[in-house]
Amino acid sequence: MKAKMFRALLPLAIVFTMVSCSSDSSEGSSAAKVVTTYNYNEVELKLVSLINDYRASVGLNSLEVINHISFKSEEHNIYMIDNNVVNHDYFQQRSNNLVQVLGAERVGENVAYNYQSAESVLRAWLNSPGHKDNIEGDYTHLGISVTVDVNTGKKYYTNMFMKKKP
Repeated sequence: MKAKMFRALLPLAIVFTMVSCSSDSSEGSSAAKVVTTYNYNEVELKLVSLINDYRASVGLNSLEVINHISFKSEEHNIYMIDNNVVNHDYFQQRSNNLVQVLGAERVGENVAYNYQSAESVLRAWLNSPGHKDNIEGDYTHLGISVTVDVNTGKKYYTNMFMKKKP
């Protein structure tokens, strides 16, 4: 009797074990899913416009906004707020996600903190050689997130750039 029950339950136990195991990742567990909706705030929309206006003024193509990139940017802002840091931690994971999910060939990222307007953060990025290189880079798409820390009222900015594989 026990042997029959064991044989009957063994396949269920194997299936349960296989389904319940998953890898653990640090930032953004939606690795394989494309995020198609993102609600842009006024500062984000202004910053996209300013970046594209600047690129046009120096003879570069405009960048198309992709909601998934903005979502990944927002995830990073939330990470920075939660950890009280301004950095590029886990950039490689975000970059890998854009490669896997969107077919990115190249990815760049700008971050900033505590600028009051889209104009002021763009000015700061353009005055920084590395950030300016990203803004003027060989990219086709971008995503942007400007997130306000509800405890401090300060804004966190993450702007990701991507060149899609042809």
